[in-house]
Amino acid sequence: MTNTPEKSLLFEPTRLGALSLPHRLVMAPLTRNRADADGVPQPIMATYYAQRASAGLIIAEAATPNAVGQTYPGIPGIHNDAQVAGWRLVTDAVRAAGGRMFLQLQHGGRVGHPATSGLMPVAPSPVPLPETIHTPGGRKDAVVPQELSLDGIRSTVADFATAARNAVDAGFAGVEVHGANGHLLHQFMAQGSNHRTDAYGGPVAGRIRFVVEVVQAVAAAIGPERVGLRVSPGNTVNGIDEGDTEEIYPALLEALADTGPAYLHLVRADPGTPLFQEIRRGWRGTLMANPALNWAGPLPADGGRRAGERLLAEGADLISLGRAFLANPDLIERLRTGAPLNQVRDEHMMYVGGETGYTDYPTLADAAKAAERVAA
Repeated sequence: MTNTPEKSLLFEPTRLGALSLPHRLVMAPLTRNRADADGVPQPIMATYYAQRASAGLIIAEAATPNAVGQTYPGIPGIHNDAQVAGWRLVTDAVRAAGGRMFLQLQHGGRVGHPATSGLMPVAPSPVPLPETIHTPGGRKDAVVPQELSLDGIRSTVADFATAARNAVDAGFAGVEVHGANGHLLHQFMAQGSNHRTDAYGGPVAGRIRFVVEVVQAVAAAIGPERVGLRVSPGNTVNGIDEGDTEEIYPALLEALADTGPAYLHLVRADPGTPLFQEIRRGWRGTLMANPALNWAGPLPADGGRRAGERLLAEGADLISLGRAFLANPDLIERLRTGAPLNQVRDEHMMYVGGETGYTDYPTLADAAKAAERVAA
């Protein structure tokens, strides 16, 4: 028996660029470390994403635009033919199940290690990650990254554009540029990790320049209606110290106004903050908001529904949820009907590979069949 909630704007259809979405709930990108050692997506990933095809949109986990951008073991790439072919199996499976997908493009910058990629990480400045990092041989001390030269910056921008074209070739409807959570683009924006004195450092206009150039290049490659940007204002994960958060993001939005990406994805969005309201006023396109829920511990009983509805009421257009989708392949049905949620199992199961804690979470239909077998 379930309690049927009242109707909600969450479940009304909408559009994103050229895409028609059946509702406003998006599956956020979730790193799951199921690619092979060469960054090629594996068949189990097609099963996992197809199980969650009822999401209004799936944003597939971060994929690296080049080899040096790899963060951790098991991270997929989108910079060679084998990776494109692996992702095509995933997008084919999701389309067959009625879903739609974007791919997140993520360059780790200093969040990387030679033991994982075989390459020395690069970053805006030679400032190391102030913590250990996971590698195939366990956690190791971070290394001092190489400072990107101007030629290196230009080639990295080009790699993002090529990766976007590869993603479209692999069957994705578009891409999300990852400018959040302490990875390369975020490192450029933050005072603590960007000590440059050239045109890509110094004042806010310099520190946002790399992000703007990446988004512009990706939009030019595949069309702005196929492009989103993810940001996490004030987030200190991966040792990030922005320094002037309140100035960075309004300036970034103004600099991207003419490029016109399809959406801005705001991580851990809090509608009660002045910055959220300023971002909503300053962003002319679709605003996707990820509620400020706990990243660990039990899921809220409503899966984040009330938080999402509040964000919609304050001006968001789409709501992304992460861990709730991880544990509930049929999350949309559960939220529509008020059915109880599966809880996320041991968090380490998120990253160890294999089916356990990945493709074996039961749906409501699975649970009903199991109950029938017990009753028989």
